[in-house]
Amino acid sequence: MDQVARDAVGADFLQLDPATAPARGLTDWLADALRSAIADGRLAPGTRCPATRVLAGELAVSRGVVVEAYRRLADEGLIGGRAGGGSHVLTRPVRPPQPEPTPAPSVSRLPRPRLPVGEGIDLSPGVPDLSAFPRSTWLRAERAVLAEAAPEDLGYGDPRGHPRLRAALAPWLGRTRGLRIDADEILVVAGVAQAVALLAQQLRDERLDTIAVEDPGSRGAVDELEYWGLRPVPVPVDGDGILVSELSATGAPTVFLTPAHQFPTGVVLSPQRRRELLEWNGELIIEDDYDAEYRYDRAPVPALHPSAPDRIAYAGSTSKSLAPALRLGWLIAPPQRRPDLVTAKHATDLGSPTVPQLVLARLLESGEYDRHVRLVRARHRARRDALLDVLATAMPAATVTGVAAGLHLLVTLPEDVDDVALADDLRDAGVLVHPVSWHRRLSGPPGLVLGYASHPPDRLRDAASTIAHIAGRRS
Repeated sequence: MDQVARDAVGADFLQLDPATAPARGLTDWLADALRSAIADGRLAPGTRCPATRVLAGELAVSRGVVVEAYRRLADEGLIGGRAGGGSHVLTRPVRPPQPEPTPAPSVSRLPRPRLPVGEGIDLSPGVPDLSAFPRSTWLRAERAVLAEAAPEDLGYGDPRGHPRLRAALAPWLGRTRGLRIDADEILVVAGVAQAVALLAQQLRDERLDTIAVEDPGSRGAVDELEYWGLRPVPVPVDGDGILVSELSATGAPTVFLTPAHQFPTGVVLSPQRRRELLEWNGELIIEDDYDAEYRYDRAPVPALHPSAPDRIAYAGSTSKSLAPALRLGWLIAPPQRRPDLVTAKHATDLGSPTVPQLVLARLLESGEYDRHVRLVRARHRARRDALLDVLATAMPAATVTGVAAGLHLLVTLPEDVDDVALADDLRDAGVLVHPVSWHRRLSGPPGLVLGYASHPPDRLRDAASTIAHIAGRRS
């Protein structure tokens, strides 16, 4: 290429000039340029991006460079496209600073540190890949539902949930989680949080106000139980799950568990512990089927519920598989508890919204829901592997557990490390994590709980390098 031709290379779009790119890393350069333009408003939501072939020609780079840059931004939820419509900007990665609103009352006292606006990466656990929400599939199903819905479908309806959704959920739970239930046994709720709230109020009214919880365990769940008047008693968890011998020693009549993928350790309740738990002389076991959809390196683990349906209340939701904003979940309670729970549900909100229930029913009936879960599972596995690769190399002294399933992993650190102080240092360096100490009431080894579902592999690798570097300064 002669000098005149070289001078002509470049795009009017964002005044992109490949001469400013490093010798290697064209894709990083282009992705960073686009990301910055979206962040500062030069590319407003709705702006159409140039076709990959056109932009590649203007920049005199391979089309693969542009395709990969667009893919990274799509993974981050910044751009999206549809067949024949090209790629468009969806949102900005940051928002201008706004005055802090007066906080509403919250059931959780979990610390909520923030990163500086526009900086860093949030690896808080429990956050799914919201950019993967199947918008087009959901919209198609919603249009079909609205086209075929009878007028009575738009009324208040059955407080237990729409019959069509319960009829779709029963065989799906049987096929995927091993439950043996009828549609009439299902209560549709606003996520596992509402299931826990309804059960906690019922237990409090029965004066069964002491409940055993896993330790470490979900801080949010513990705070919610306390809010509704129960007294959580911590019971240690080891590599086989909750220590049932210590559960029995508490004298608590009820227990709250995450047996399929314990939060935050990621362990599965072992067969021996399952047998011990079923022999435990308690009143009620609350089974939160946390993260059950996502498994990578192990066989599926069936739910506890079929082993003792008269003593186990089973709860699940679409919060991790679709999006928390849908507030769609289900509760299968022991028969003697069901009537009062339905009454409480009706008194609380008259029933869950009908249209989302019908859309979910349609996705379950058509197999679209299962296809979506398989697709997202593959994406999550790639992200987990990216995080693991760097941690294994850069932090050989740390133990990483909980990797076979779910949306997070636990990095256990040497005993002399202060995980809260380490988390503070990481926040200052732009990486937000949970110290496992936040989720403990008993003493135990320090560690970091890292959620990986909502970020693309390249950002996770960068975050893992930062974690290893900062942790190395404290070792």
